[in-house]
Amino acid sequence: MTAGLLSVLHIPMPASTASNHPTRLCISLLSSRSSIPLTRRPIPRPSLRSSALVFSLPTAKPEMAAAEKIPNEWCRWSLSAIKSFALAEVEARRLKYPTAGTEALLMGILVEGTNDAARFLHANGITLFKVREETVKLLGKSDLFFVSPEEIPFTESAQRALDKAIDEKLKSGEDGEVTTTHMLLGIWSEKEEPGHKILASLGFDDHKATELAKHGF
Repeated sequence: MTAGLLSVLHIPMPASTASNHPTRLCISLLSSRSSIPLTRRPIPRPSLRSSALVFSLPTAKPEMAAAEKIPNEWCRWSLSAIKSFALAEVEARRLKYPTAGTEALLMGILVEGTNDAARFLHANGITLFKVREETVKLLGKSDLFFVSPEEIPFTESAQRALDKAIDEKLKSGEDGEVTTTHMLLGIWSEKEEPGHKILASLGFDDHKATELAKHGF
């Protein structure tokens, strides 16, 4: 069923530039036209939970995912995290925003819906409808005639939140992938940004963040 929802297509690079640029992959979600550039790198040893690819979402510090600094198996993104990231761009386009920030990442997690972070938010009364409503209150409505760019850029704060997600994964000391739980904690860590403010307005706090970090859902 997952294969029907998410397909990974290989986009070949010209031979003359192959040595200078990473192979790009495009994730196509349902009927959405949005796409995500991802980095393809081989994993040193097989994994039962992942294919032989490591997906690096665009962070503010891409060097964090370099093999010589962080072991590849420690910075794999889970499928639900990748889908949440893709859906964040869809949500930003739905609201006709020119960029996707931490608020979009938060909505992406809730739209994906099957992940632990979304279930934790729902259990605490934080729904997609409420987050959309608070987003419009905080950031306002876009101009009726504004058309979002074909590829909506992610803000620096959203990219920092992805960095913090990797940090949270490393702090846990646990094996496995970087998940939506780590992504949600990354969003919460950006205290001056919309995602944190929206979560706070809906009752999320440091106590809940600690509970999520320790026990998950």
